[in-house]
Amino acid sequence: MESKEKEVNIVRMFDAPRELVFKAWTSAEYLKNWYAPGSCEVTIYKLEFEPGGIFQHEIRNAAGEGCTCKAVYKEIVENEKIVYTLGFCDENGNSISASTIQRDWPDETTVTVTFEEIDGKTKLTLHQTVSEEWAKKTGAYPSWLEMLDRLEKESLKLVNA
Repeated sequence: MESKEKEVNIVRMFDAPRELVFKAWTSAEYLKNWYAPGSCEVTIYKLEFEPGGIFQHEIRNAAGEGCTCKAVYKEIVENEKIVYTLGFCDENGNSISASTIQRDWPDETTVTVTFEEIDGKTKLTLHQTVSEEWAKKTGAYPSWLEMLDRLEKESLKLVNA
């Protein structure tokens, strides 16, 4: 019997209403403030937040190292769920093999984010179709944790706006 490797699955509680946490995923205005780990910065080239739409972005650290990625939205359920495929691309948005950026990383993963309201707070669950062990070794898993820390601060700004 084959056992499937445990995939990335992160659950986080946010002290903000579900609508605001969801909203932080929907536009460049919000994503630019949190969709990069640590001290990295994100540049958003294209954001079409709709099924079939493209989210093309580049994440770079202070030394200028990083990558350009393209997400394609597969499913969006307002305030409940976002599903998108995620892969590397060139500056023109053409998909490229992951091996040119990160050895042994899949060319495409699927990211599913769900939002559940619990007593005025939001339970966010992020699932990515890649081995959690491999994501931890490559830095992708801790990057998600740092991004979600930044998202928490962004959602609190929205609450207090």
